[in-house]
Amino acid sequence: MTTVDNDDRAIFARRESEARSYCRSFPTVFESAQGAELKGADGRTYIDFLAGCSSLNYGHNDPVMKQALIDYITADGVTHGLDMHTSAKAAFLTSFEDRILKPRGMDHRVMFMGPTGTNAVEAAMKIARKATGRSNIIAFTSGFHGVTLGALAATGNGYHRGGAGTGLGQVTRMPYDASLGDGVDTADILEKMLSNPSSGIDAPAAVLLEIVQGEGGLNAARPEWVRRVAEIARANGALLIIDDIQAGCGRTGGFFSFDRLGIVPDLVTMAKSLSGFGLPLAAVLVRPEHDILGPAEHNGTFRGNNHAFVTARVALETYWADDTFRLGVETRAELLEKRLRKVSDHIPGSRLKGRGMMRGVDVGSGELASEICKACFAEGLIIETSGAHDEVVKVLAPLNIDLDLFTRGLDILEEAVGQRMESTRIAAE
Repeated sequence: MTTVDNDDRAIFARRESEARSYCRSFPTVFESAQGAELKGADGRTYIDFLAGCSSLNYGHNDPVMKQALIDYITADGVTHGLDMHTSAKAAFLTSFEDRILKPRGMDHRVMFMGPTGTNAVEAAMKIARKATGRSNIIAFTSGFHGVTLGALAATGNGYHRGGAGTGLGQVTRMPYDASLGDGVDTADILEKMLSNPSSGIDAPAAVLLEIVQGEGGLNAARPEWVRRVAEIARANGALLIIDDIQAGCGRTGGFFSFDRLGIVPDLVTMAKSLSGFGLPLAAVLVRPEHDILGPAEHNGTFRGNNHAFVTARVALETYWADDTFRLGVETRAELLEKRLRKVSDHIPGSRLKGRGMMRGVDVGSGELASEICKACFAEGLIIETSGAHDEVVKVLAPLNIDLDLFTRGLDILEEAVGQRMESTRIAAE
């Protein structure tokens, strides 16, 4: 096996595109991973509070999923089959139906496309437009839905939109919950704009939103706001699309971010942790009456990853067979909230953001957040930022992280913040 010296990373600078991103924040070469830890070529072990940006909700190299995948490969299981029927797909769909859809009374069909979240969003937008005969999509400020052109049109981030190199249209942006301050109900604004024939907003095909905005800064919509938006969409003949790519698969409490909110979306986009193992897999859940795309009308050579079907099935059978895993996530979420409040106490004007195990602290500036994350990495903790100005220090630890390891990582974060604020205080004196 070819190895790369951790101190000689010239190959990346020489050959990898300037579009590379996370590696700039974590300048080491990683060689192996297990659970919530990554090991570098330098021999150091790092606690992972990024988890593949919520693609590894069950941690790295889950042993049960890994063994199932090894057994499947060893038995010459089908690796690639376009969208043909395979035993791996049948087993996953059966498990997903039994453990996720039926208990929630969801009759949705499962559509597979190219294995990325942005492709799922593209497919959902196309379905909504064809089903309604309309083209306009309502999206929200600070939303992030991907960087292919259709999904990018619904993404709010100016930096990513600037990379398009062309105009981005057929999307109307509305203010997200609490984005205009606590005294303004932005659902009222949405309702008034859609009911006013002179607002200039075309009748929408869909309303697209994240219930917790991951890249947008961990903004968490209130349940009553989400229910109101769902009612407004229905009243205006628009489909409701919930983007659960980052917030789903247990990250915000239930399997879906909308569990226990009293809504049933018309379409749900999924990716990231759907495979359970970090393998590429994306899907759109669509109500049968809206499942109107013709054969291959939205396709992709890799629409359905059989290796991912194997691990996704095992993830459902291992973690979602009863309430044990969900209750463990709640325990960790309570610990996370308690510890982040302590972190926030060190920083004047800071505040907690997010929900469940999708939490962080808005520290007020991207510069400070970056300094905190850099200090954490120096002490063996991988943690990133989010938000319009990268001002939120964001925790996305694996949902089943060992509690002692979780505590150790949170200790590193709190110590990094405390040291940074003490340095600021001394410099000001």
